Amino acid sequence: MSMQKFDSVVVGSGPGGYPCAIRMAQLGLRVAIVEEAELGGECLNYGCIPSKAIIQLSDLFHRAEEAVKNGTASGSLAPDMKGIQQFRKNVVGRMTRGVETLLKGNAVTVIRGRGRIAGKGVVEAAGETLECGSVVLATGSSFIELPSIRFDHKSILDVRDLLSIEHTPSSLLVVGGGFIGLEMGVAFAKLGTEVTVVEMMPQVMPGIEQDVLRVVERRLKSLGIRVMTSSTVVECEKGEETVRSTVRGPDGTAQVESELVLVSVGKRSSAAATGLEKQGVAVDRKGFVIVDERCRTNVPWIYAVGDVTGPPFLAHRATAMGKVAAECIAGLPSAMEQRVMPNAVFTDPEIATAGMTQSEAEKEGIEVKTGKFPFTASGRATTLGDTEGFVRVVARKDDGTVIGCQIVGREASELISEAALAIEMGATLEDVALTIHPHPTLPEAFMEAAEAADKRATHFIVR
Repeated sequence: MSMQKFDSVVVGSGPGGYPCAIRMAQLGLRVAIVEEAELGGECLNYGCIPSKAIIQLSDLFHRAEEAVKNGTASGSLAPDMKGIQQFRKNVVGRMTRGVETLLKGNAVTVIRGRGRIAGKGVVEAAGETLECGSVVLATGSSFIELPSIRFDHKSILDVRDLLSIEHTPSSLLVVGGGFIGLEMGVAFAKLGTEVTVVEMMPQVMPGIEQDVLRVVERRLKSLGIRVMTSSTVVECEKGEETVRSTVRGPDGTAQVESELVLVSVGKRSSAAATGLEKQGVAVDRKGFVIVDERCRTNVPWIYAVGDVTGPPFLAHRATAMGKVAAECIAGLPSAMEQRVMPNAVFTDPEIATAGMTQSEAEKEGIEVKTGKFPFTASGRATTLGDTEGFVRVVARKDDGTVIGCQIVGREASELISEAALAIEMGATLEDVALTIHPHPTLPEAFMEAAEAADKRATHFIVR
């Protein structure tokens, strides 16, 4: 077994790992990154990027169908799942090669294989021993498997399996009505699949505010997606061509037949396989690594970033943590002290949030005022033919400081960053309202919502 020496070794090359390695290299450290699968990790290869590629194409086909229905186009367009998959592979391949180029360009040593901490300052991987001053765990998470519904990766699938199928299933049962389950359910419904969603909680996407959720629920219904809440799948019986699932709900049990079953009920830590327990690294009751604001574990030379540290499972959170860990290892006074962690859900319409909701603020004793601008009053949304949803801004009542924003509607994921910046910088409603926005654009809705909070909106009647 050969020996190499580094200042730091990063285990995992996902959205937390590879930016961490690059940032350390920029700061003059000799760095190695260990990856047993594809560079870029889960997000790039099996999650965020491929799912959005498929979501984008499914939406394209759906909008083409709608254009025919409303008389603005003629003819027909049929989705080709093999072509869609080739597009996905091309996108992922291009970005994976990009990560490899970035690592090489920053003189980061890439070691292929499973990394395991073998002792203080020692990582073993691919038959090599890597000595280092610090280790960064960035191994992500894996999908939870239900005891009663075991993955066979043929008809009972995890998200990775579903993203790789090369035909459009006639029917799909989605077990779990969280963000990922609904994103996939909506995408395949637009491709012509009959979709049923089963969620054990009283509502899909638990935690999302009711008025935001209602907008999405209307679209689910229009897409023909059947939603069964307060329900659980207790058994899946595989037949020759379909899976018969027994669903237990408030009104008893029901049978749902589907070609495929997607199980998307959460994630679990992947930290156990790294050997961290032998080093005394503290984990919570679910096995996620406990870190402080500098991404340090209780063991001074071991850091952890991203999903391996627990929710929220967001790629941009992992990247931010990776950069903080890198800078701390290099001796800089860096920390995870952001005021806000924005989130985006790629359902139809999209949902995006940043900061606090009104109810969250009030629970903390903060008096607030809110402004809400409907996309029905947006010139740009009207020209897009997509006026569902709204932008809501939440601000402190005393000084107007923006502390939250919720958006549901077309391209919400593209609109939330301005709100996140406003919150991070401590901007006020007046700051936002006085910032001239180009017309006609969707971001005008954020400005209009800020004006509405002060009862001075000019493009709709504020009640």
